[in-house]
Parts: sequence; structure tokens; C-alpha cells
Amino acid sequence: MNESICFLVKTRDRVGMALDILKILFKYNINLKSMEVGPGYACIKIENLKGFSFDFLKNELMKEKDVMEVERIKMMPQEKKEKEIKAVLDATVEGIIAIDKNGIITALNPAAEKILKIKGQDAIGKPVAEILAPDIPMLNTLKTGVSYDNVEIVLNSESVKSHYITSGRPILDQEGNPVGVVASLQDIESVMELVYSFTQPAMTTFDDILGESEKIKKIKEIAKIAAKGNSTVLICGESGTGKELFARSIHMASPRRNKPFVAVNCAAIPDTLLESELFGYDEGAFTGAKKGGKQGLFKYADKGTLFLDEIGELSTHLQVKLLRVLQEGKIRLVGGNEEIPVDVRIISATNRDLEKLMKEGKFREDLYYRLNVIPIFIPPLRERKEDIPVLARHLVKKLSQKAGKKFLDITPEAIKKLMKYDWPGNVRELSNVIERAINLCEEEFIREEHLILKEDEFSETAVGRMKNAQKSCRGLKEVVEEAEKQAIMDALVKSKSIREAARLLGVSHATIINKMKIYKIGKKDSQ
Repeated sequence: MNESICFLVKTRDRVGMALDILKILFKYNINLKSMEVGPGYACIKIENLKGFSFDFLKNELMKEKDVMEVERIKMMPQEKKEKEIKAVLDATVEGIIAIDKNGIITALNPAAEKILKIKGQDAIGKPVAEILAPDIPMLNTLKTGVSYDNVEIVLNSESVKSHYITSGRPILDQEGNPVGVVASLQDIESVMELVYSFTQPAMTTFDDILGESEKIKKIKEIAKIAAKGNSTVLICGESGTGKELFARSIHMASPRRNKPFVAVNCAAIPDTLLESELFGYDEGAFTGAKKGGKQGLFKYADKGTLFLDEIGELSTHLQVKLLRVLQEGKIRLVGGNEEIPVDVRIISATNRDLEKLMKEGKFREDLYYRLNVIPIFIPPLRERKEDIPVLARHLVKKLSQKAGKKFLDITPEAIKKLMKYDWPGNVRELSNVIERAINLCEEEFIREEHLILKEDEFSETAVGRMKNAQKSCRGLKEVVEEAEKQAIMDALVKSKSIREAARLLGVSHATIINKMKIYKIGKKDSQ
């Protein structure tokens, strides 16, 4: 291929100017490769000159009427634009794919190649329906000219296996008719990571699980070992013992710590809704289904951890679906036909006796053994009462900040009262009792009378006793002020003047006058 020469001709803007330039090229038998013309300029690309130099051609062009300047350029403006667009497409993390009016792929950037797992050289110039699928949204936009946003696509053919979110816009001609479509693609994992980075809550670690008892120390050690692996964990314990706290700590100590932790309470969501929440659904799967379908929590938790609390409440139907996920590592959307691979670690929890439920036929035996690879039993608070002091003091500090109050501590007498109680609601009940005391207490220390442990104690008589106790336990500042006021009044009674009272008290005359103003002491008070 011969080398090309590009040059810019600046002219006065007049009709026929481009034709006159072309006549000069024709005169010297110069092969024109491309030409871009605008008001006052013409950019020209020709084959390399034979037999004469560019300076000769420049002189010939300058002889033409209304030609003002001729200079060489590195490339044609359109070529520069194309290179800039390609650089942008290559740099963007979103996949970009474009088709023409016939549905032929005209552009495919490296990000799209990665998402679709195909090579541009194998796709460009071929029908998009053949390369991807005949029912993708791009083809509908090509027919209707209607844009679309954030449509989830799952491709699972022999040639392409991909899961992504796509938005598309039509390319319109001057009459507004679609002559092509450009679509952006985002890999579903990238979308989930972006969502998680914005919604991730403050995660809990093992350092947040407080306790000095041997039982809690042993359980924490087992949980730390479990965190290193990828096996399912079943956390058992009474309500309020902190099962989710352990689940979050295991996640944060695991290799999945930077991926989503998704918690679901199986008892709080109706069975029919829980299935669609866990597995997601296709568009039109049921009445009221969201247009475009919905991503399920299993897929949202992909590469992360799914915490299924109250697993004993799961229906038999969902137990079967969960078992299949654990066995196959795949999910199927409600109303869908495609199986989507997922990599999710399952941590489940229950306060029920699953072995008893198995005997009653309410919980599948095969699922139980799949979930119970690493069992963790959290003891109730009544079996580790030595942890109550450290838990109580931590809760006082934490919950007082939440309430906008400042408490120094909880008294030893109050701790003794907490230690005598059996705590049927465990740590959750302890937290409620401390929070209640914080809201009712007006001192700097939580005392025994502030702790209402049972509902029948929360009566008018109990509240009255507490208020009386608060009144009798005044602050040091109040006691000092009252003593100071009384001392001044006594000195004034014994003295004939304010100066004499000041000498009796060992202070200045001005001090007594200021204190009398502060405490509103008049002459009649000293008589």
C-alpha cells in the first residue's frame, strides 16, 4: 500500500472552490483517497506523489484563485475523531456494542468482549441475533426507536454465556427513523459490587462480641476457625443470644469479607414472597412482577455470604430449592428457564430444634446435614452470667450516646441486680433493660432502682419510687450551692452589715454582694 499524504487547503468561501481543487489533482493524475469539505477549508488525503514533490503541488494550489494557505496535516479530521472515539471506547469500563440498520454488529469494545466472552473479530460484521440472541432488546429498539434502561440479560447458549445489565439508545436519521442502535453493558458482578459499596453497613467483627466466660471464648475460637473455610455453618441458640452477630463476624474474618453479606429472616417474609426475594424472578412471572424482572438475593450475595436466620421456618418447597442450590451451585429465577451459577456461602441460624422438626417431617434431613457442616451453639446469658458486667457497661456507653446522654457508669448494686435475673430474652433483653434505664434516669449513674426487669415492675408505683430516688440523690453542685446559700444567710443574721458577714465567712464584701444576687437573698431573708 502506498503511503498517503494529508493536507489542509484554506480558501475563501465560494461556490465551486472544491471543484477547482479537484481539477488540479486531476491535472497531475493524483489519486484522491478522501476529502472533507467545509466553509473556507478542504482537507484532502491523496496517495503519495510520484514524479514531483508536495512543494510543487502546494505552489500549483496556491496559484488557484481564492486559495489562501496550504499546509500538511498528520491525519484527516474524521480519522482523528474515529481514533478519539476508539480511545474512549477502549478506556471505558462499560461494554459498548453497536449495530446498523440491518442488525449487523459495527462496533464492540474490549469491555464488551470481556463481558460477552467473545472476540471482536468474530462478531463485527455479523448479525447480532446470530452472535447473541434473536430477542435481545437492541433489535426491538431498532424496530421501534424506543430506548431502554437497565434490562437484565442472561445468555446461556453454546456460543455465549453471560449475565449483564444493559441500556440502549437508537441512532436516528434526519427523519427520526432508527438506522442503528448503541447499547452499554455492565457485568452483573460489577453492578452488584457497586451497589454493595454504597449500601454496605458497618460490619461486625469478633472484637465486638464481648464476654469473659470460658463458654463464649470457646465459641469464638470455633467460629474463627469456621471463618477460614467455605463450608456451611449452622448457628443454634435461643432468641436474643447474638446469632447474627456471630454470622457477621464469621463473614468479616473470611476471604469473602470484601463481598456482600446479605441477611434474610425466613420467618419475617411470607413464603410466596420469600421465594422471589431469594431467587429473583423473570418479567411477567406473576401479577405485579416488576418490568424487566428482579435480581434475587442469592445473586446479590454472589461471591459473598447469605445469612438465613430462622431457617427452621422455611417451607418444604423452599427447602427443596435451597438444597438444590447447595448441591448444584445454581439458581433458577421464578418463571425463568435458565439456570444461573452462584458462588454463595450459606450461614443459617435457628432457635428451634431442627432434629425434632426432622422427626416430625417438617424439615428435610438431607438439607439439615448440608447446613450443619459446622455447628455453633451459642449459650444463653443465664449460663454465662459472668459476662453480664462487661456487657452492661458496654451497653450503657453505647446506648447513652444514642440517647444523647452521658453516663459515667452503672453502680455495683445495679450489677448485682442484673446478675440475679435469669434473662429469658438473653442479650437482647439486657439491651432493652439498659436502654429503658437510660431514658428514665436523670443522673450520671444508673442505679438499682432504675432497672425495671419485668413488665409488672413497670407500673406507676415503680416509676414513683424511681422519681423519689432521683429527687433524694441530688448532684454535688446542687448540694454545694444550697450549703453556700444557707451559710451566707446565717452570717447575715449574725452580723450587723454585709461587710461584717463577709469577714465572718472569710471572703470579700463584693463576693457576698454577688452571691446574694445569684441566690436572690434579700434583707428580709437575713432577718
